Amino acid sequence: MQTGTLIMLNGASSSGKTTLLEALQDCLDEPYINAGLDKFLFMLPERYLERPLWDDVLGLADRAGGMGHTLVSGMHCAIRALLESGINVVADHVLVEPVWARECAVLFASMNAYLVGVRCPVEVLEARERLRKNRTLGQARLQVDLVHANCVYDLEVHTDRNTPQECAAQVKALLDSGQPPRAFATMLQQMGEQK
Repeated sequence: MQTGTLIMLNGASSSGKTTLLEALQDCLDEPYINAGLDKFLFMLPERYLERPLWDDVLGLADRAGGMGHTLVSGMHCAIRALLESGINVVADHVLVEPVWARECAVLFASMNAYLVGVRCPVEVLEARERLRKNRTLGQARLQVDLVHANCVYDLEVHTDRNTPQECAAQVKALLDSGQPPRAFATMLQQMGEQK
């Protein structure tokens, strides 16, 4: 059985990952299921989405609590299982924890898995954050540097310069080019050299 393809979108809160994910689902020829971070967060009981329980998940924005680490690791393993079943996956992520980037590198380096950096200047992130009713102010600033610190990308898109459809077209062009993914394998190699 042929394994599925993964497109993982990594960026800070309010960078436009979810909108890009939806644009990708619209433009890609084959179906890609959404197995991103928000999907897993909203599987939790509703009480975990409010403080104080939220702080044990991802309430600190720049680092996770114990439940957050468990949930994200489970998400990574679930994505791997979906890919092994031949299912294509697009997933938005906020790789603020170095251990998450390492786990993704280990799980996805040998697979048809692309890592896409979703970039946006902090001023634009903060403006978007203020307009959204479901975001804690300050999340984006806490995450903007951390989220990219441990990553190498197959492609970077800039949501302040391009529409979601234009960014999706860039990702689609990468897939259509036949260029194999290299980001997770490069990250894994770099992590091995750092030991």
